Amino acid sequence: MSNKQKTIKNEVSLSGVGLHTGNQVNIRFKPAPENYGITFTRTDLEGHPLIEARADYVVDTKRGTNLEKNGVIINTSEHVLAAIIGLGIDNICIELNAPEPPIMDGSSKYFIEALEKAGVVEQEAEVEEYVVKNVISYKDEATGSEIILMPSDHYEVTTMVDFGTKVLGTQNATLKNISDFKKEIAAARTFSFLHELEMLLDNNLIKGGDLNNAIVYVDKPLSEGTMQKLKVAFKKDSVAVKPNGILDNLTLHWPNEAARHKLLDVIGDLALVGTKIRGKVIANKPGHSVNTQFAKKLSKIIKIEKRNNVPQYDLNEPPLMDIHQIMNILPHRPPFLLIDRIIELSDKHVVGMKNVTMNEDFFIGHFPGAPVMPGVLQVEAMAQTGGILVLSTVPDPENYLTYFMKMDNVKFKQKVLPGDTLIFKAELLEPIRRGICHMQAYGYANGRLVVEAELMAQIVKRTE
Repeated sequence: MSNKQKTIKNEVSLSGVGLHTGNQVNIRFKPAPENYGITFTRTDLEGHPLIEARADYVVDTKRGTNLEKNGVIINTSEHVLAAIIGLGIDNICIELNAPEPPIMDGSSKYFIEALEKAGVVEQEAEVEEYVVKNVISYKDEATGSEIILMPSDHYEVTTMVDFGTKVLGTQNATLKNISDFKKEIAAARTFSFLHELEMLLDNNLIKGGDLNNAIVYVDKPLSEGTMQKLKVAFKKDSVAVKPNGILDNLTLHWPNEAARHKLLDVIGDLALVGTKIRGKVIANKPGHSVNTQFAKKLSKIIKIEKRNNVPQYDLNEPPLMDIHQIMNILPHRPPFLLIDRIIELSDKHVVGMKNVTMNEDFFIGHFPGAPVMPGVLQVEAMAQTGGILVLSTVPDPENYLTYFMKMDNVKFKQKVLPGDTLIFKAELLEPIRRGICHMQAYGYANGRLVVEAELMAQIVKRTE
């Protein structure tokens, strides 16, 4: 199986009604470059503000998974996100002319059809995948809802649903392989209990629903007053209850459609982790709240592990570049040349090394009797490593100088002392344009992360 990133080949649009607003909504899917991820863009607002599909932006889960960034809101994002993950798409831009996607039939089916019509294509970059090595769990003590993630050879999901009602009972659903999402899960529609629906109708919170986009389980006697409300809301002359306990004008696709839809929601909500998962998810009584809380927890774990995932290199192997080759590229010279070797170099990343010795000039004053490598020089060393990356893009690097433009999110984790060997890794955050290199850099020593920073530098041709 290919492990290349994917996007769509062509733009594609569809229209429908927003569940909570009742307004006509247009949604457009557009191709996106490698390492872009999934974003929502509000085309109805000035400046077309963008919200990344990330767990950090979840603000409310009462009636769907709702995102907010800088006051801009995207409601009920989960069905669209589930379709994108279900087709293995990594990079895509979703444009909306409203705060919420159209509800369609309450499933991911129509989004799947639109995306397949646009065509799914491979890109050159490899997929970043989080391989689960230990059991990770999150439990909501108040509701008893729990999500467990454990090691597996691939991404699979099991949901167990129990709302304590006779009409729905206990249901389970399992997706063994994400490639089966379209066939097994995508058409599973959202559902509601009658008492919940009454509350939404009474508070004017559901304007775009009808009996074709929500399964309604009748968990209480259907009074004449409630029946009249439903007739008005759904624009029907009559409303009745089927023998299986759901309102009429709708036939279940599967006996366990509710559990399958909960599985769909889990996949959509966990898309907000931002990284593909290789592991088995077991969700007991899942809901948007527990799903997104788990997504936030997992996102933090992945971020921490990535930071602390010290690259392993055999320093006894001949380097890709020794000090002489480095000096043929970089304009820096001792005592301000702060890298000794280049171990790896591609068009998107570079790995360098520095041996820290007591002979460094800066140890004379920093500090007498307690030598510590200045943090600013650690950042400079990372920048010089990145300089190799950007200067390798020109045929005559000796004719260029490198200049710092910006440093962001600089953090020092551990002291760097004489005798330490520093390994620097810098990765592009976006393609190099006009000699500008925007990168995320990390420094490691003694098997630990010691420094990190987001750096931007530019190469400029010598004038003399």
